[in-house]
Amino acid sequence: MVTPGSAPGRRERKKAATRKALADAALELFLERGYEKVTIAQIAEAADTATTTLFAHYPAGKEALILDDSGERETSLIEAVRNRSDGTSALDALHTFFAGRAPFADDRDLPERYRRASKLVMDTPALWAYARQVWVACQDPLARLLAEAAGQSEPDDSLHLLASYVLETPGHAAGRPDRRAALDEAFRRLRLAWPEL
Repeated sequence: MVTPGSAPGRRERKKAATRKALADAALELFLERGYEKVTIAQIAEAADTATTTLFAHYPAGKEALILDDSGERETSLIEAVRNRSDGTSALDALHTFFAGRAPFADDRDLPERYRRASKLVMDTPALWAYARQVWVACQDPLARLLAEAAGQSEPDDSLHLLASYVLETPGHAAGRPDRRAALDEAFRRLRLAWPEL
């Protein structure tokens, strides 16, 4: 077990290396052949591992190889709101957070692997649908976070609704011709509806 501030042990390093090898192999195969034409067995073979090992690390299957982040989305949302600077509203912090992620950030600001994976997700309906599902799974934690920002002990229906809108906004905006302008407009309207946040 890794404790805060300690270096990961050999077992954790090996698990991380296996996960990375599988994810890298999947990305390369998906880009080369197309997502639908690649099998789990081919990914495992390319990563020099067994299919049972692949499923042990990625039980959700092919989509998770590109989009599984071990809780990174939820953690990042929480940090974006809790670590916002004085005078910055929760909605402003969330707007900035999404604007800095693909597909809204300037490609030059993103690592190459992230850019390639993002393009693959946007061009592949099954991956795009899975990405939406992963974001929507953050709704309850985000509603609790918004309640905290509003000084409430628990989120009410309005904050659950806001959390849902916030998490759906990037998916909607990403499908518009000017993605960034659509994201900006969506958050402008959310601020009008929830001025206290």
